[in-house]
Amino acid sequence: MPHPTQNSSTPRDPSANPAVPNPALADELAESGFAGTAASAQGDRIDQRAERVKQATSEAVARTKEAVNHTADKVEAGVHRATDKAADAAHRANEKAASVAERGRQVRDESLDKADAWMAEARAYVREKPMQSVAIALGAGWLLGRILRR
Repeated sequence: MPHPTQNSSTPRDPSANPAVPNPALADELAESGFAGTAASAQGDRIDQRAERVKQATSEAVARTKEAVNHTADKVEAGVHRATDKAADAAHRANEKAASVAERGRQVRDESLDKADAWMAEARAYVREKPMQSVAIALGAGWLLGRILRR
């Protein structure tokens, strides 16, 4: 039976117990312990649903964490491979540069040795034939002057 101030088209008072439309009956049920049992059962259902939501959320978080860890492991492995490749390339480049530098030192040393040998031969020739050396030097100077003047 509706509350005296309520008709069927008027919304219920939110403070009134929705399961029991008669406040007097609600008081009577509360005294007998029936209302507490119904409220307790409803509270248990809410707790069960909340627990299911909590478990579902925990499972979703765990799956997400697992996926993130898996992806992070893949990224880390890729970074390690790339780093290893870069280090290998740098090592090969360093070896090549060292090889080229060594070859450059060898060529320089050979060139200096040849230049020293030519200088030694030139000095020996000038000591053996000083007049011919002066004549050759004068002729080379004159020829070079003619070439540079044109």
